[in-house]
Amino acid sequence: MSAARAETARDHDKTEARPAADNTAVNKRDRDGANPTADQQKNDKSDLDLTAEIRRAVVKDKTLSTNAHNVKIIVKDGDVTLRGPVASREEKATVEKKAVEVVGHGKGKVTNELAIAP
Repeated sequence: MSAARAETARDHDKTEARPAADNTAVNKRDRDGANPTADQQKNDKSDLDLTAEIRRAVVKDKTLSTNAHNVKIIVKDGDVTLRGPVASREEKATVEKKAVEVVGHGKGKVTNELAIAP
């Protein structure tokens, strides 16, 4: 067997050793009507403005990962839900803190459903 074929075979074996991604639980959660999803956000101007302001605050923080910059921000009647993967507990707390700062204490509820990516 040539060196190139042997290396390809080893790479193939490494690929098969990894478990397949399983998003079953996340998909089930997102189908549950009790949990808000981005498509349920109304086009209410105040909700859209709040979403945009939170997004700007998150993206402006260059210490956050690309995943953190791309979390789902769902605003419905002034209440915010944060979803998606982040790199660490610190990022999770930072994104939540930014949302709370934008919403203002006592004005709306922020629900942090961010997950720490493996």
